Amino acid sequence: MTFAPRIDAAMLRALEAAQGQPAPARLASALHYATFPGGARIRPTILMSVATACGDDAPEVTEAAAVALELIHCASLVHDDLPCFDDAALRRGKPSVHVAYSEPLAVLTGDSLIILAFEVLGRSAAQDKDRAAQLVLSLAKRTGMPHGICAGQGWESEAQIDLVAYHRSKTAALFIAATEMGAIAAGHDPEAWHDLGALIGEAFQVADDLRDELMDIDTLGKPAGQDDRHGRPSAVAEWGIKGAMARLSDILAGAIASIPSCPGEAMLARAVRAQAQAIMPDVPARFTV
Repeated sequence: MTFAPRIDAAMLRALEAAQGQPAPARLASALHYATFPGGARIRPTILMSVATACGDDAPEVTEAAAVALELIHCASLVHDDLPCFDDAALRRGKPSVHVAYSEPLAVLTGDSLIILAFEVLGRSAAQDKDRAAQLVLSLAKRTGMPHGICAGQGWESEAQIDLVAYHRSKTAALFIAATEMGAIAAGHDPEAWHDLGALIGEAFQVADDLRDELMDIDTLGKPAGQDDRHGRPSAVAEWGIKGAMARLSDILAGAIASIPSCPGEAMLARAVRAQAQAIMPDVPARFTV
């Protein structure tokens, strides 16, 4: 099952609301540039997969949750690419927002996307006030301090870095948000879905570390070797390529096993396996034996 058309349609509706006139034209353009084309839309796809597995009895709330999560992710990419962080000239195979529009507009683009994410969730209260409130709290927790993606960036300024905590906040946080918010949108207990999100997030980070080590800029669509360039901790630096591959396999097996009992459990297991195949990097044979 593909959710891409549903996600993109909901994203476009949200952006239209943020681009009403009169508005600064270049900033309005930058909002669209930062979100389309949207890459794999992995996080909102996981969110919708969980909501569907749980019954998806409030599809408009599910769409709001998916859009808000993807907007936060896109905002984080805009900010990550800035000269004060990664100083990355490319993102998704095209110039980064600060290169295409200027550094001040990139800061404003990221900020605007964050605010729009919570505006979208606020509007979903018209469908279900309780679920909307839970969604706001869940996304805020996984965006800010001490357990969100802001904390993930903050770890990079520390002299000593806890690799598990760093990866949990930098990458896993929005995957935890994906599984928990999917459950919330469908009226289910989010706590039962925490471990699935954490494991998917950890797997994604290990896979990303492997891609950063093994692939080139043309394959990645963004600068390669960023971890080594910026002296960041990574699964490859910690365990080597073979060790990171073994860790990735263990994590993915644990993710499948952690799926809570729900009406669409089998469908969700297939979806997680498909996502696992999508994130698996191409590894030279000498590292897989």
